[in-house]
Amino acid sequence: MVDTDGILDPLKRYRAGRRHVLHVVQGVSVVAAILSIFLSGMEAKLASGIAAAAALLILVVAVLASQRAVKQMDENLRLFAQARDTGRQIEELFAMTDMLQAAEDHDDAGAVLMATAQRLLPELGGALYVFNNSRDRLDLAKSWSQSESLEPASILLPGNCWALKRGKPHLNDASVGTLCCMHQIGSAATVEVPMMARGQVFGLLILSYDGQDSFNELKKIRRVARALADSMSLALSNIALREKLRTQSLRDPLTGLYNRRYTEDALDRYISLAERTGGATSVVMIDLDNFKRLNDDHGHAKGDAVLRDVAGQLVGALRPSDIIARYGGEELMVILPNCGLDDAATKAETLRLRIESLSEVHGVPISASFGVATVPETSTAAADVIPMADAALYTAKNAGKNRIVTADRRATRDDNKPAPRLTVTA
Repeated sequence: MVDTDGILDPLKRYRAGRRHVLHVVQGVSVVAAILSIFLSGMEAKLASGIAAAAALLILVVAVLASQRAVKQMDENLRLFAQARDTGRQIEELFAMTDMLQAAEDHDDAGAVLMATAQRLLPELGGALYVFNNSRDRLDLAKSWSQSESLEPASILLPGNCWALKRGKPHLNDASVGTLCCMHQIGSAATVEVPMMARGQVFGLLILSYDGQDSFNELKKIRRVARALADSMSLALSNIALREKLRTQSLRDPLTGLYNRRYTEDALDRYISLAERTGGATSVVMIDLDNFKRLNDDHGHAKGDAVLRDVAGQLVGALRPSDIIARYGGEELMVILPNCGLDDAATKAETLRLRIESLSEVHGVPISASFGVATVPETSTAAADVIPMADAALYTAKNAGKNRIVTADRRATRDDNKPAPRLTVTA
């Protein structure tokens, strides 16, 4: 609540001072009027003049005091309205911060920002940009109240934005000759505020105004814009941290491939789905040949570089639905849903050739051995398909490396049936 007593105290003091002056002048006027009754001649006229002058002075003082009181009242009312608006803004910002704590992704955070901005700044349009994973561009996450004078682009390059270059709010208004960002499109003036937390920029807030005296109007709302950006920057930072932790729990930090725990869970899901649909799921175990010797001869940095490039070759050769994981050390595993044993062996040969082609790039011999197993052709469930693919891999190792071995197919009921016999009837 706003304390109105403190705002209205100056007005009370002015009124008290005015009453004091009026009382003094009224006293002089009364004395002069009494003297004019008992005096005669020039003394009476002089007393009457003094009384009239005192009455006129009372009138002038009253008018001036009234005007000053009115001005002071208007100023106090303006301060009161400003304090009330500031209190409402603070309440909205607190509510926004509370809502952002429940935001799980950029869409949730953008929706909270849009709702708050439309309540605090209903006459302005806005847009929220966030960095992509590689941090080479900003993608449009949310926009609101846009007009024909400004339509935000879907992608924004950091090198084209002065606010991101300087790390400070920047105002674009071509009508007054300000330095405008290269991405600025349209006639509307904009204020851009970078969203920074822990020394890192996570996004950009753009507020646009298409009206008279746009430069001064945007200067007035810079404080609110900065408060919105500060609240959003913390939310975007938390979302990025949660995404990083989730990624670290699922992926290998060196290669970016899935880790062993996620892959084994995914294999169970794929095989269960294949059992219902009647499809096949293949597993390919891959082990880089002579990898320990490569580390010993060329260092672990070289080994890490080879592992990353091998992972890139696998990702580039397989389907988006295929699962590629670092199973442990230099051993990799690939899950191929809806893929039979023969097709899996063909894909494994493609991967073997791609891995072998890295030898020329790194200047050292690079190859891999492969073991392939499939449910239901060679295995019955997830519990035995990995051991069978692993056994086939070690068979390939013992056979000379840099080759592919498939697990033996399971015997079926048809294999055990006796051959049909010709029945002779009379």
